[in-house]
Amino acid sequence: MGLVFNSETQLSSDVHPVLAFFLIWGAILWLSMVEGGQGALVGLTPINRDMYGDTHPTAYKCTEIAYKGDNLDRYLLGRQFMVVLLVFVINLSGAPLPGAELWGFPTALTNMFLVTGVAMILFTAMVGQLMSQVNAAHCMLDYLNNHTALVTIWVALAIEFSGLLHASYLMQMLVAKISGHTIESLESPRNRMQNIFFWSRCVMSVAILGLCFAVTLEALFQGKTTMWDGVPNAVSVFLFFLLMSVVGLLEGMQIAFFAVAKVCKSDRGENPIAFKTCELLFKGQGLNLPGFMIGRQLCVVACFFVIARVTTINVSALDENIFGVSDGMQRLFNTGLCGAVITTIVGSIWWQLVASAFPLSFISNPFVYIFLRICLILEAIGVCSGAWVLAAIQKDFFGFKRDEVYIGTADERARKSVMDDLDLPHHGSGPMIKLPGFANSTPFFDIFSRDFDSFSVSEDGGSIFRKQIKDNEQDEQEIVV
Repeated sequence: MGLVFNSETQLSSDVHPVLAFFLIWGAILWLSMVEGGQGALVGLTPINRDMYGDTHPTAYKCTEIAYKGDNLDRYLLGRQFMVVLLVFVINLSGAPLPGAELWGFPTALTNMFLVTGVAMILFTAMVGQLMSQVNAAHCMLDYLNNHTALVTIWVALAIEFSGLLHASYLMQMLVAKISGHTIESLESPRNRMQNIFFWSRCVMSVAILGLCFAVTLEALFQGKTTMWDGVPNAVSVFLFFLLMSVVGLLEGMQIAFFAVAKVCKSDRGENPIAFKTCELLFKGQGLNLPGFMIGRQLCVVACFFVIARVTTINVSALDENIFGVSDGMQRLFNTGLCGAVITTIVGSIWWQLVASAFPLSFISNPFVYIFLRICLILEAIGVCSGAWVLAAIQKDFFGFKRDEVYIGTADERARKSVMDDLDLPHHGSGPMIKLPGFANSTPFFDIFSRDFDSFSVSEDGGSIFRKQIKDNEQDEQEIVV
Protein backbone atom coordinates (compact mmCIF):
# COMPACT_ATOMS: atom_id res chain seq x y z
CA MET A 1 0.00 0.00 0.00
CA GLY A 2 2.95 2.29 0.63
CA LEU A 3 4.06 1.91 -2.98
CA VAL A 4 0.55 2.68 -4.18
CA PHE A 5 0.30 5.96 -2.23
CA ASN A 6 3.83 6.87 -3.31
CA SER A 7 2.69 6.48 -6.94
CA GLU A 8 5.36 3.84 -7.47
CA THR A 9 3.19 1.21 -9.10
CA GLN A 10 2.17 1.13 -12.75
CA LEU A 11 -1.48 2.05 -12.15
CA SER A 12 -0.96 4.57 -9.34
CA SER A 13 1.56 6.42 -11.51
CA ASP A 14 -1.07 6.87 -14.24
CA VAL A 15 -4.15 7.57 -12.09
CA HIS A 16 -4.78 8.96 -8.60
CA PRO A 17 -3.29 6.66 -5.90
CA VAL A 18 -6.65 6.52 -4.10
CA LEU A 19 -8.23 4.96 -7.19
CA ALA A 20 -5.39 2.41 -7.41
CA PHE A 21 -5.85 1.65 -3.68
CA PHE A 22 -9.55 0.92 -4.05
CA LEU A 23 -8.95 -1.09 -7.22
CA ILE A 24 -6.35 -3.39 -5.68
CA TRP A 25 -8.47 -4.00 -2.59
CA GLY A 26 -11.58 -4.45 -4.69
CA ALA A 27 -9.77 -7.05 -6.80
CA ILE A 28 -8.40 -8.86 -3.72
CA LEU A 29 -11.78 -9.00 -1.98
CA TRP A 30 -13.55 -10.12 -5.15
CA LEU A 31 -10.89 -12.78 -5.69
CA SER A 32 -11.62 -13.94 -2.15
CA MET A 33 -15.30 -14.31 -3.01
CA VAL A 34 -14.51 -16.11 -6.27
CA GLU A 35 -12.23 -18.61 -4.52
CA GLY A 36 -14.49 -19.23 -1.52
CA GLY A 37 -17.70 -19.21 -3.54
CA GLN A 38 -16.36 -21.87 -5.86
CA GLY A 39 -15.85 -24.36 -3.05
CA ALA A 40 -19.18 -23.52 -1.44
CA LEU A 41 -21.16 -24.03 -4.65
CA VAL A 42 -19.44 -27.33 -5.39
CA GLY A 43 -19.74 -28.48 -1.79
CA LEU A 44 -23.46 -27.77 -1.43
CA THR A 45 -24.52 -29.66 -4.55
CA PRO A 46 -25.72 -32.84 -2.77
CA ILE A 47 -27.68 -30.95 -0.08
CA ASN A 48 -31.46 -30.64 -0.30
CA ARG A 49 -31.87 -26.91 -0.94
CA ASP A 50 -35.16 -26.69 0.95
CA MET A 51 -33.20 -27.14 4.18
CA TYR A 52 -31.64 -23.68 3.96
CA GLY A 53 -34.16 -21.75 1.88
CA ASP A 54 -35.56 -19.87 4.89
CA THR A 55 -32.33 -19.31 6.84
CA HIS A 56 -30.15 -18.36 3.87
CA PRO A 57 -32.33 -16.90 1.09
CA THR A 58 -29.45 -15.40 -0.91
CA ALA A 59 -27.44 -18.62 -0.72
CA TYR A 60 -30.59 -20.43 -1.88
CA LYS A 61 -30.84 -18.08 -4.86
CA CYS A 62 -27.16 -18.67 -5.68
CA THR A 63 -27.55 -22.44 -5.73
CA GLU A 64 -30.86 -22.19 -7.62
CA ILE A 65 -29.04 -20.44 -10.45
CA ALA A 66 -25.85 -22.52 -10.32
CA TYR A 67 -27.58 -25.91 -10.24
CA LYS A 68 -29.92 -25.26 -13.14
CA GLY A 69 -28.95 -27.48 -16.07
CA ASP A 70 -25.22 -27.24 -16.79
CA ASN A 71 -24.81 -23.83 -15.18
CA LEU A 72 -22.35 -25.12 -12.60
CA ASP A 73 -19.97 -26.13 -15.39
CA ARG A 74 -20.48 -22.79 -17.10
CA TYR A 75 -19.84 -20.95 -13.84
CA LEU A 76 -16.62 -22.85 -13.23
CA LEU A 77 -15.36 -22.02 -16.72
CA GLY A 78 -16.12 -18.32 -16.33
CA ARG A 79 -14.77 -18.33 -12.80
CA GLN A 80 -11.41 -19.66 -14.02
CA PHE A 81 -11.01 -16.61 -16.23
CA MET A 82 -12.06 -14.31 -13.39
CA VAL A 83 -9.27 -15.63 -11.16
CA VAL A 84 -6.61 -15.02 -13.80
CA LEU A 85 -7.98 -11.60 -14.71
CA LEU A 86 -8.19 -10.47 -11.08
CA VAL A 87 -4.59 -11.53 -10.46
CA PHE A 88 -3.57 -9.51 -13.51
CA VAL A 89 -5.45 -6.48 -12.11
CA ILE A 90 -3.77 -6.89 -8.73
CA ASN A 91 -0.39 -7.03 -10.45
CA LEU A 92 -1.21 -3.92 -12.47
CA SER A 93 -2.31 -2.04 -9.35
CA GLY A 94 0.39 -3.11 -6.91
CA ALA A 95 3.50 -4.26 -8.77
CA PRO A 96 6.35 -1.75 -8.14
CA LEU A 97 7.92 0.32 -10.88
CA PRO A 98 11.64 -0.12 -11.65
CA GLY A 99 13.75 1.67 -9.06
CA ALA A 100 10.89 1.99 -6.59
CA GLU A 101 11.86 2.88 -3.00
CA LEU A 102 9.79 2.66 0.16
CA TRP A 103 10.24 4.22 3.61
CA GLY A 104 14.01 4.23 3.37
CA PHE A 105 14.30 0.45 3.28
CA PRO A 106 17.69 -0.87 2.10
CA THR A 107 17.81 -1.48 -1.65
CA ALA A 108 18.57 -5.17 -1.12
CA LEU A 109 15.46 -5.60 1.06
CA THR A 110 13.29 -3.66 -1.38
CA ASN A 111 14.51 -5.75 -4.31
CA MET A 112 14.05 -9.00 -2.39
CA PHE A 113 10.45 -8.49 -1.26
CA LEU A 114 8.94 -5.80 -3.48
CA VAL A 115 10.62 -5.72 -6.87
CA THR A 116 10.68 -9.51 -7.19
CA GLY A 117 6.95 -9.65 -6.36
CA VAL A 118 7.27 -11.84 -3.25
CA ALA A 119 5.22 -9.42 -1.14
CA MET A 120 2.44 -9.29 -3.75
CA ILE A 121 2.42 -13.06 -4.11
CA LEU A 122 2.04 -13.67 -0.36
CA PHE A 123 -0.55 -10.89 -0.07
CA THR A 124 -2.66 -12.37 -2.86
CA ALA A 125 -2.31 -16.00 -1.79
CA MET A 126 -3.17 -15.45 1.87
CA VAL A 127 -5.72 -12.63 1.73
CA GLY A 128 -7.29 -13.31 -1.65
CA GLN A 129 -7.35 -17.10 -1.70
CA LEU A 130 -6.36 -19.22 1.29
CA MET A 131 -8.24 -17.14 3.89
CA SER A 132 -11.54 -17.52 2.06
CA GLN A 133 -10.96 -21.19 1.30
CA VAL A 134 -10.40 -21.95 4.99
CA ASN A 135 -13.76 -20.45 5.99
CA ALA A 136 -15.79 -21.51 2.98
CA ALA A 137 -14.73 -25.12 3.55
CA HIS A 138 -16.96 -25.38 6.62
CA CYS A 139 -19.20 -22.29 6.42
CA MET A 140 -20.51 -22.66 2.88
CA LEU A 141 -24.01 -21.33 3.55
CA ASP A 142 -22.87 -18.20 5.38
CA TYR A 143 -20.21 -17.55 2.77
CA LEU A 144 -22.72 -17.60 -0.09
CA ASN A 145 -25.46 -15.70 1.71
CA ASN A 146 -24.63 -12.28 0.28
CA HIS A 147 -25.29 -10.38 -2.92
CA THR A 148 -21.59 -10.26 -3.85
CA ALA A 149 -21.68 -14.03 -4.27
CA LEU A 150 -24.80 -13.70 -6.42
CA VAL A 151 -23.20 -11.04 -8.64
CA THR A 152 -20.08 -13.20 -8.96
CA ILE A 153 -22.15 -16.09 -10.29
CA TRP A 154 -23.86 -13.87 -12.85
CA VAL A 155 -20.54 -12.40 -13.99
CA ALA A 156 -18.97 -15.85 -14.39
CA LEU A 157 -21.98 -17.06 -16.37
CA ALA A 158 -21.84 -13.92 -18.53
CA ILE A 159 -18.16 -14.57 -19.30
CA GLU A 160 -18.96 -18.10 -20.41
CA PHE A 161 -21.96 -16.92 -22.45
CA SER A 162 -19.78 -14.38 -24.27
CA GLY A 163 -17.96 -17.24 -25.97
CA LEU A 164 -14.54 -15.83 -25.11
CA LEU A 165 -13.41 -19.19 -23.73
CA HIS A 166 -15.32 -21.53 -26.04
CA ALA A 167 -12.06 -22.80 -27.54
CA SER A 168 -11.93 -24.89 -24.35
CA TYR A 169 -14.97 -26.86 -25.51
CA LEU A 170 -13.11 -27.91 -28.65
CA MET A 171 -10.27 -29.29 -26.54
CA GLN A 172 -12.83 -31.02 -24.33
CA MET A 173 -14.34 -32.74 -27.34
CA LEU A 174 -10.91 -33.79 -28.61
CA VAL A 175 -9.87 -35.20 -25.24
CA ALA A 176 -13.20 -37.00 -24.85
CA LYS A 177 -12.83 -38.58 -28.30
CA ILE A 178 -9.24 -39.71 -27.67
CA SER A 179 -10.00 -41.10 -24.22
CA GLY A 180 -13.32 -42.68 -25.21
CA HIS A 181 -15.23 -40.74 -22.54
CA THR A 182 -18.78 -39.52 -22.99
CA ILE A 183 -19.57 -35.88 -22.34
CA GLU A 184 -22.63 -35.87 -20.10
CA SER A 185 -25.17 -33.08 -19.79
CA LEU A 186 -28.20 -32.25 -17.67
CA GLU A 187 -29.77 -30.40 -20.57
CA SER A 188 -31.57 -31.58 -23.68
CA PRO A 189 -29.57 -31.69 -26.93
CA ARG A 190 -29.08 -28.36 -28.66
CA ASN A 191 -31.45 -27.53 -31.50
CA ARG A 192 -30.30 -26.17 -34.85
CA MET A 193 -30.18 -22.52 -33.85
CA GLN A 194 -28.44 -23.34 -30.57
CA ASN A 195 -25.84 -25.34 -32.49
CA ILE A 196 -25.22 -22.42 -34.84
CA PHE A 197 -24.82 -20.08 -31.86
CA PHE A 198 -22.53 -22.51 -30.05
CA TRP A 199 -20.23 -23.24 -33.00
CA SER A 200 -20.04 -19.59 -34.01
CA ARG A 201 -18.78 -18.77 -30.53
CA CYS A 202 -16.23 -21.58 -30.77
CA VAL A 203 -14.91 -20.11 -34.03
CA MET A 204 -14.83 -16.63 -32.49
CA SER A 205 -12.98 -17.92 -29.43
CA VAL A 206 -10.31 -19.64 -31.54
CA ALA A 207 -9.87 -16.43 -33.56
CA ILE A 208 -9.53 -14.35 -30.37
CA LEU A 209 -7.05 -16.82 -28.92
CA GLY A 210 -4.96 -16.64 -32.09
CA LEU A 211 -5.06 -12.84 -32.00
CA CYS A 212 -4.01 -12.81 -28.34
CA PHE A 213 -1.03 -15.04 -29.13
CA ALA A 214 -0.02 -12.88 -32.11
CA VAL A 215 -0.29 -9.60 -30.18
CA THR A 216 1.52 -10.95 -27.10
CA LEU A 217 4.40 -12.47 -29.06
CA GLU A 218 4.79 -9.33 -31.18
CA ALA A 219 4.96 -7.22 -28.01
CA LEU A 220 7.47 -9.61 -26.43
CA PHE A 221 9.78 -9.55 -29.44
CA GLN A 222 9.58 -5.74 -29.50
CA GLY A 223 10.16 -5.42 -25.75
CA LYS A 224 6.84 -3.66 -25.23
CA THR A 225 5.65 -5.44 -22.10
CA THR A 226 5.99 -4.74 -18.37
CA MET A 227 8.82 -7.28 -18.10
CA TRP A 228 11.64 -6.20 -15.80
CA ASP A 229 14.27 -4.01 -17.41
CA GLY A 230 17.41 -5.75 -18.59
CA VAL A 231 15.71 -9.03 -19.53
CA PRO A 232 16.39 -9.83 -23.21
CA ASN A 233 13.35 -10.16 -25.43
CA ALA A 234 14.22 -13.75 -26.35
CA VAL A 235 14.40 -14.66 -22.66
CA SER A 236 10.97 -13.07 -22.11
CA VAL A 237 9.48 -15.26 -24.86
CA PHE A 238 11.12 -18.33 -23.35
CA LEU A 239 9.82 -17.47 -19.87
CA PHE A 240 6.34 -16.98 -21.29
CA PHE A 241 6.11 -20.52 -22.63
CA LEU A 242 8.03 -22.02 -19.70
CA LEU A 243 5.77 -20.50 -17.05
CA MET A 244 2.65 -21.36 -19.03
CA SER A 245 3.84 -24.97 -19.00
CA VAL A 246 4.56 -24.83 -15.26
CA VAL A 247 1.10 -23.44 -14.49
CA GLY A 248 -0.49 -26.05 -16.75
CA LEU A 249 1.50 -28.83 -15.10
CA LEU A 250 0.43 -27.70 -11.62
CA GLU A 251 -3.21 -27.38 -12.72
CA GLY A 252 -3.11 -30.87 -14.18
CA MET A 253 -1.33 -32.35 -11.17
CA GLN A 254 -4.20 -31.60 -8.78
CA ILE A 255 -6.60 -33.30 -11.18
CA ALA A 256 -4.43 -36.38 -11.65
CA PHE A 257 -3.61 -36.71 -7.94
CA PHE A 258 -7.23 -36.81 -6.86
CA ALA A 259 -8.05 -39.17 -9.69
CA VAL A 260 -5.46 -41.74 -8.55
CA ALA A 261 -6.32 -41.22 -4.86
CA LYS A 262 -9.33 -43.50 -5.34
CA VAL A 263 -7.39 -46.13 -7.27
CA CYS A 264 -5.93 -49.21 -5.61
CA LYS A 265 -2.14 -49.34 -5.42
CA SER A 266 -2.13 -52.32 -7.72
CA ASP A 267 -4.03 -50.36 -10.36
CA ARG A 268 -1.68 -47.38 -10.45
CA GLY A 269 0.50 -48.90 -13.11
CA GLU A 270 4.11 -50.04 -13.09
CA ASN A 271 5.82 -46.85 -14.16
CA PRO A 272 8.57 -46.13 -11.58
CA ILE A 273 7.96 -42.35 -11.65
CA ALA A 274 4.24 -42.81 -11.06
CA PHE A 275 5.01 -45.29 -8.26
CA LYS A 276 7.43 -42.89 -6.52
CA THR A 277 4.97 -40.00 -6.93
CA CYS A 278 2.11 -41.96 -5.33
CA GLU A 279 4.35 -43.25 -2.55
CA LEU A 280 5.33 -39.70 -1.65
CA LEU A 281 1.84 -38.28 -2.10
CA PHE A 282 -0.01 -40.83 0.04
CA LYS A 283 2.77 -41.45 2.54
CA GLY A 284 1.76 -42.14 6.15
CA GLN A 285 -1.52 -40.42 7.02
CA GLY A 286 -1.84 -38.90 3.58
CA LEU A 287 -1.05 -35.35 4.73
CA ASN A 288 1.23 -34.72 1.76
CA LEU A 289 -1.82 -34.37 -0.46
CA PRO A 290 -3.25 -31.28 1.31
CA GLY A 291 0.32 -30.09 1.81
CA PHE A 292 0.86 -30.21 -1.93
CA MET A 293 -2.33 -28.23 -2.53
CA ILE A 294 -1.18 -25.39 -0.27
CA GLY A 295 2.29 -25.30 -1.81
CA ARG A 296 0.74 -25.51 -5.26
CA GLN A 297 -1.47 -22.50 -4.53
CA LEU A 298 1.59 -20.41 -3.71
CA CYS A 299 3.47 -21.69 -6.74
CA VAL A 300 0.60 -20.99 -9.14
CA VAL A 301 0.09 -17.46 -7.82
CA ALA A 302 3.82 -16.78 -8.22
CA CYS A 303 3.69 -18.00 -11.82
CA PHE A 304 0.57 -15.91 -12.50
CA PHE A 305 2.35 -12.77 -11.33
CA VAL A 306 5.40 -13.40 -13.46
CA ILE A 307 3.23 -14.25 -16.47
CA ALA A 308 1.33 -11.01 -15.87
CA ARG A 309 4.65 -9.18 -15.92
CA VAL A 310 5.76 -10.95 -19.07
CA THR A 311 2.52 -10.65 -21.06
CA THR A 312 1.00 -7.32 -19.98
CA ILE A 313 1.58 -5.01 -22.94
CA ASN A 314 2.97 -1.56 -22.23
CA VAL A 315 2.77 0.70 -25.27
CA SER A 316 2.84 4.42 -24.47
CA ALA A 317 1.23 7.16 -26.55
CA LEU A 318 4.66 7.94 -28.06
CA ASP A 319 5.27 4.35 -29.24
CA GLU A 320 3.96 2.72 -32.37
CA ASN A 321 0.89 0.58 -31.71
CA ILE A 322 1.06 -3.20 -32.08
CA PHE A 323 0.18 -4.11 -35.69
CA GLY A 324 -0.76 -0.45 -36.22
CA VAL A 325 -4.11 -0.79 -34.45
CA SER A 326 -6.12 2.19 -33.24
CA ASP A 327 -5.32 3.86 -29.94
CA GLY A 328 -8.54 2.52 -28.44
CA MET A 329 -7.65 -1.06 -29.37
CA GLN A 330 -4.13 -0.56 -28.07
CA ARG A 331 -5.49 0.60 -24.72
CA LEU A 332 -7.51 -2.61 -24.61
CA PHE A 333 -4.35 -4.63 -25.29
CA ASN A 334 -2.56 -2.74 -22.51
CA THR A 335 -5.05 -3.97 -19.91
CA GLY A 336 -3.47 -7.45 -19.93
CA LEU A 337 -6.58 -9.10 -21.39
CA CYS A 338 -4.56 -10.99 -24.02
CA GLY A 339 -2.37 -12.63 -21.40
CA ALA A 340 -5.38 -13.51 -19.25
CA VAL A 341 -7.14 -15.25 -22.16
CA ILE A 342 -4.05 -17.27 -23.10
CA THR A 343 -3.31 -18.26 -19.50
CA THR A 344 -6.88 -19.35 -18.82
CA ILE A 345 -7.36 -21.49 -21.92
CA VAL A 346 -3.90 -22.79 -22.81
CA GLY A 347 -2.17 -22.55 -19.44
CA SER A 348 -4.97 -23.95 -17.33
CA ILE A 349 -8.09 -25.53 -18.80
CA TRP A 350 -6.43 -27.56 -21.55
CA TRP A 351 -3.99 -29.18 -19.13
CA GLN A 352 -6.80 -29.98 -16.70
CA LEU A 353 -8.74 -31.77 -19.42
CA VAL A 354 -5.76 -33.90 -20.42
CA ALA A 355 -4.98 -34.80 -16.81
CA SER A 356 -8.59 -35.74 -16.09
CA ALA A 357 -8.66 -38.10 -19.08
CA PHE A 358 -5.19 -39.65 -18.62
CA PRO A 359 -4.25 -39.31 -14.92
CA LEU A 360 -1.84 -42.25 -14.74
CA SER A 361 0.04 -41.17 -17.82
CA PHE A 362 0.17 -37.63 -16.46
CA ILE A 363 1.80 -38.58 -13.16
CA SER A 364 4.34 -40.72 -15.02
CA ASN A 365 6.00 -37.48 -16.11
CA PRO A 366 9.21 -36.96 -14.07
CA PHE A 367 8.48 -33.21 -13.82
CA VAL A 368 5.36 -34.09 -11.81
CA TYR A 369 7.51 -35.67 -9.12
CA ILE A 370 9.93 -32.72 -9.11
CA PHE A 371 7.17 -30.14 -8.70
CA LEU A 372 5.47 -32.25 -6.05
CA ARG A 373 8.69 -32.00 -4.04
CA ILE A 374 8.90 -28.24 -4.64
CA CYS A 375 5.31 -27.68 -3.50
CA LEU A 376 5.82 -29.76 -0.35
CA ILE A 377 8.91 -27.71 0.51
CA LEU A 378 6.99 -24.45 0.04
CA GLU A 379 4.24 -25.70 2.35
CA ALA A 380 6.73 -26.93 4.96
CA ILE A 381 8.37 -23.48 5.15
CA GLY A 382 5.11 -22.14 6.55
CA VAL A 383 5.09 -18.84 4.66
CA CYS A 384 1.31 -19.08 4.22
CA SER A 385 0.46 -20.06 7.79
CA GLY A 386 -0.78 -16.52 8.40
CA ALA A 387 -3.86 -17.44 6.36
CA TRP A 388 -5.18 -19.34 9.38
CA VAL A 389 -5.03 -16.21 11.55
CA LEU A 390 -6.67 -14.10 8.86
CA ALA A 391 -9.39 -16.72 8.45
CA ALA A 392 -10.11 -16.72 12.18
CA ILE A 393 -10.43 -12.90 12.14
CA GLN A 394 -12.74 -13.00 9.12
CA LYS A 395 -14.87 -15.72 10.71
CA ASP A 396 -15.37 -13.74 13.92
CA PHE A 397 -15.97 -10.45 12.11
CA PHE A 398 -18.72 -11.79 9.84
CA GLY A 399 -20.08 -14.29 12.36
CA PHE A 400 -19.66 -17.33 10.14
CA LYS A 401 -21.05 -20.56 11.56
CA ARG A 402 -20.48 -24.12 10.44
CA ASP A 403 -23.07 -25.54 8.09
CA GLU A 404 -24.03 -28.22 10.63
CA VAL A 405 -25.57 -25.50 12.81
CA TYR A 406 -28.19 -24.89 10.11
CA ILE A 407 -28.64 -28.20 8.30
CA GLY A 408 -27.24 -30.77 10.72
CA THR A 409 -24.81 -33.55 9.97
CA ALA A 410 -25.25 -36.09 7.20
CA ASP A 411 -26.39 -38.65 9.78
CA GLU A 412 -28.89 -36.20 11.30
CA ARG A 413 -30.29 -35.42 7.87
CA ALA A 414 -30.61 -39.13 7.16
CA ARG A 415 -32.52 -39.70 10.42
CA LYS A 416 -34.92 -36.94 9.40
CA SER A 417 -35.37 -38.67 6.03
CA VAL A 418 -33.91 -35.63 4.26
CA MET A 419 -31.40 -37.48 2.11
CA ASP A 420 -28.51 -35.91 0.24
CA ASP A 421 -28.37 -36.36 -3.51
CA LEU A 422 -25.12 -38.28 -3.73
CA ASP A 423 -25.43 -38.57 -7.51
CA LEU A 424 -24.47 -34.91 -7.76
CA PRO A 425 -22.39 -33.24 -8.90
CA HIS A 426 -21.84 -34.65 -12.35
CA HIS A 427 -19.19 -34.55 -15.02
CA GLY A 428 -21.11 -32.08 -17.09
CA SER A 429 -20.89 -30.62 -20.52
CA GLY A 430 -18.49 -27.86 -19.55
CA PRO A 431 -14.76 -28.27 -19.98
CA MET A 432 -14.09 -27.96 -16.27
CA ILE A 433 -14.20 -31.67 -15.48
CA LYS A 434 -11.80 -30.65 -12.72
CA LEU A 435 -14.22 -29.14 -10.24
CA PRO A 436 -17.58 -30.74 -10.98
CA GLY A 437 -15.83 -34.09 -10.53
CA PHE A 438 -14.15 -32.85 -7.37
CA ALA A 439 -17.25 -32.56 -5.24
CA ASN A 440 -16.67 -36.16 -4.23
CA SER A 441 -12.93 -35.68 -3.72
CA THR A 442 -12.17 -32.03 -3.78
CA PRO A 443 -8.77 -30.74 -2.72
CA PHE A 444 -10.55 -27.68 -1.42
CA PHE A 445 -12.01 -29.56 1.50
CA ASP A 446 -9.03 -31.82 2.00
CA ILE A 447 -6.70 -28.87 2.48
CA PHE A 448 -8.80 -27.18 5.08
CA SER A 449 -10.26 -30.06 7.09
CA ARG A 450 -7.98 -28.84 9.87
CA ASP A 451 -9.27 -27.43 13.12
CA PHE A 452 -8.40 -23.75 13.64
CA ASP A 453 -7.06 -24.41 17.11
CA SER A 454 -4.94 -27.53 16.72
CA PHE A 455 -4.34 -27.48 12.96
CA SER A 456 -4.54 -31.26 13.17
CA VAL A 457 -6.38 -33.18 10.53
CA SER A 458 -9.67 -34.37 11.92
CA GLU A 459 -12.85 -35.82 10.55
CA ASP A 460 -15.34 -33.13 9.75
CA GLY A 461 -17.81 -34.51 12.24
CA GLY A 462 -20.92 -33.28 10.55
CA SER A 463 -19.90 -32.53 7.02
CA ILE A 464 -21.06 -34.58 4.11
CA PHE A 465 -17.44 -34.46 2.98
CA ARG A 466 -15.94 -36.80 5.51
CA LYS A 467 -12.42 -38.01 5.16
CA GLN A 468 -11.32 -41.56 5.78
CA ILE A 469 -7.59 -42.19 5.59
CA LYS A 470 -6.11 -45.65 5.52
CA ASP A 471 -2.42 -46.29 6.04
CA ASN A 472 -0.26 -46.49 2.97
CA GLU A 473 0.79 -50.03 3.85
CA GLN A 474 -2.65 -51.39 2.97
CA ASP A 475 -3.27 -52.74 -0.49
CA GLU A 476 -6.12 -50.31 -1.08
CA GLN A 477 -5.92 -46.73 -0.02
CA GLU A 478 -8.51 -44.09 -0.74
CA ILE A 479 -9.23 -40.64 0.46
CA VAL A 480 -12.90 -39.83 0.52
CA VAL A 481 -13.59 -36.19 1.11
